[in-house]
Amino acid sequence: MNNPLDIFKNPVLLSALIAWGLAQGFKIPLEYLRTKRWNWALLISVGGMPSSHSALMTAVTQGIGLYVGFDTPLFALAVAISMIVIYDATGIRRQAGIHAQKINVLIGELLSGHPVSDKSLREVLGHTPLEAVGGMVLGLVVTQLLWLVWR
Repeated sequence: MNNPLDIFKNPVLLSALIAWGLAQGFKIPLEYLRTKRWNWALLISVGGMPSSHSALMTAVTQGIGLYVGFDTPLFALAVAISMIVIYDATGIRRQAGIHAQKINVLIGELLSGHPVSDKSLREVLGHTPLEAVGGMVLGLVVTQLLWLVWR
């Protein structure tokens, strides 16, 4: 039986989790610089700069390439899944957030004084391309640094 702590011997998983955690953590000070307000809820929310989805998937993909090989089917699978996740984060989820924004404005205008529901739709669902690139760069940097230390 494997020891559950053996996951800490997996450099690909570690780099992915570190990149994801850093991306979530960086959202708070970056949002503060933008709005001058601390928003601790960003630690567990989606959207914002940098994209934790992009950081996580880029770290996994880079880690598989470094530790298993860039010429393996596993790396090809990681690239394909990363493309889907990042496309979803910048495309479909971003558009859903834009739709939520417009619907919230519409509801506010149409139902002024007589709201059916006072709960707004979540508007920050996806990422701008810049946020996705920020996550990708973070994922690459974290994985490269861990690879340099690990080997």
